[in-house]
Amino acid sequence: MEKFIEHTGLVAPLDRVNVDTDQIIPKQFLKRIERTGFGQFAFYDWRYLEDGVPNPEFILNNPKFDGASILVAGPNFGSGSSREHAPWALSEYGFKVIISTSFADIFRNNCMQNGLITIVLSQEKVDKIMTNAIRVPEYKLTVNLETQNVSDNNDFSSDFDFDQFRKDSILKGLDDIGITLQFEKEISNFESKI
Repeated sequence: MEKFIEHTGLVAPLDRVNVDTDQIIPKQFLKRIERTGFGQFAFYDWRYLEDGVPNPEFILNNPKFDGASILVAGPNFGSGSSREHAPWALSEYGFKVIISTSFADIFRNNCMQNGLITIVLSQEKVDKIMTNAIRVPEYKLTVNLETQNVSDNNDFSSDFDFDQFRKDSILKGLDDIGITLQFEKEISNFESKI
């Protein structure tokens, strides 16, 4: 997992509530055993019409948001099944941060296990970011995990809460396996005594 300390990126708005993992990565694309290859299928049923042509009405197909790395979304993002493929798809699509008023717990944990930052802000702050992303050309935010702050170049700045254990792990680029491997010597010593 890559370390995450600070990131500045273009913001894309997804003004939808209850976006579940089936919408993030539809079930027909879950045939791979690798963690890669899912980004192209993120939001597939919304991004494409039935004939496979990009849906011009879907916000992420707007060229204004090409290269966006921060997604701001409606409440209860990542609900539904617990598939870890959803954060894999979002990361590979290019997102490094997702901002919402709430996330499904399992989804949020899966994101943090994969270095995808999930930030919970008040509805008022999410609405402000959403409005700016739509109205301001090339609207960008800077997210600093170390200081737990998100800000733009204008008048927006907000601190956010973040689990201290996950924060320390992500700042160091460690998932659960990486954390365990820090104790490899102790584990080997213990195993040698058995």
